[in-house]
Amino acid sequence: MENINILLVDDENSYRNILSKRLLKRGFSLFQAESGEKCLQIIKDNKNKLDIVVLDIKMPGLSGIETLKQIKKKYFDLEVILLTGHSSTTDGIEGIKAGAFDYLSKPIEIDHLASKIKQAFDKLLWIRGKREEKKLKLKMEEQMVATERLASLGTLSTGIAHEINNPLAIINEAAGFMKLILEKKEMLQIPRLNDLNMALDKIEIGVERASRITHTLLGFVKKQTAVVSKIDLKLLIDETLELLVSDIKNRDLKIEKNIYLSTGIIWSDPYEIRQVLLNLFLNAVHASKKKGIIILTLEDCDNNIILTIQDFGHGIPKENFKKIFEPFFTTKDVNKGTGLGLFISRRIMEKLGGKLEVNSDVEIGSIFKITFLKVNVFDNTKNEESSLWANVLNKIKGETKI
Repeated sequence: MENINILLVDDENSYRNILSKRLLKRGFSLFQAESGEKCLQIIKDNKNKLDIVVLDIKMPGLSGIETLKQIKKKYFDLEVILLTGHSSTTDGIEGIKAGAFDYLSKPIEIDHLASKIKQAFDKLLWIRGKREEKKLKLKMEEQMVATERLASLGTLSTGIAHEINNPLAIINEAAGFMKLILEKKEMLQIPRLNDLNMALDKIEIGVERASRITHTLLGFVKKQTAVVSKIDLKLLIDETLELLVSDIKNRDLKIEKNIYLSTGIIWSDPYEIRQVLLNLFLNAVHASKKKGIIILTLEDCDNNIILTIQDFGHGIPKENFKKIFEPFFTTKDVNKGTGLGLFISRRIMEKLGGKLEVNSDVEIGSIFKITFLKVNVFDNTKNEESSLWANVLNKIKGETKI
């Protein structure tokens, strides 16, 4: 009984006080109101704290029936029991038609009223249970859809890896062959030899990076072994921005960097971190208006380092907050986005023990917040990871090399 919260509404103060004392003795929690108007105000102020309204039908001002109709129109999680001082059942029947649980005629037998309150509360629990069941069913359906998407992503990943890695291997082999040719004596005197070698080096670096990206995508099909090393985040940010120089220039954007830390050193997987930075920087560039600004802030936070990426673009609608990290969800044009960037980025950060969060307002812009662990802690319960984590600790102590 103590978990049932009742609002008792009656314009007769003496009768209401007597009834409230008797209900309190039976363990109910009680609110009181002397009019329909006061009743609606109390419900508005305590809508998550009330279960049952015991409502007198005949009251000056807003009648019990009108009050009932407004309650049923606005508050679905309340059951109403009507009280009438007349022998006629007309008002009670009208109340039932308007959605009341039941009606009782005065004078009220307190045990009868307590029984009706319990019955109304049981009905309320059943309704709430069905609603939670419906929510759970909807959530399970959403999870099933997400699972199907992941299955599709696995199939897609395998195809992408095959289609991309084959030409990458050919490019890499051709670059290596050209390097061998340029090393021959007869080629040492050709013009701009150093420039040619530099171009071939860039090709090999680009091939290696593209290969890493396809392997990241393949992580959904086959678990990839993490590569832990020392990373200078400030340097990695600069290197990643270099990859986007043309995109930044095309939009005439200004990149403002605020560094509030003595050192940006972390221990993690540099290839994975670079992929996250590339995805988020590219999103910020695409979201920004021409001649806009992107603000990057790097700061210490306890044992973590926080990077925030702020743009002043079109923003993200609230209804899309849960969707933006789902695979294949994108608001970009068909040929401009795959819907995988944020999905992969969040998965990488969770795998590495960090976080990826977002806050956004439409037409104001978005802030993506990345939390990096200074030392990446892998799950020691997994045998394949535990030895790697031991090596990281030893590396920090200077005892071994990774």
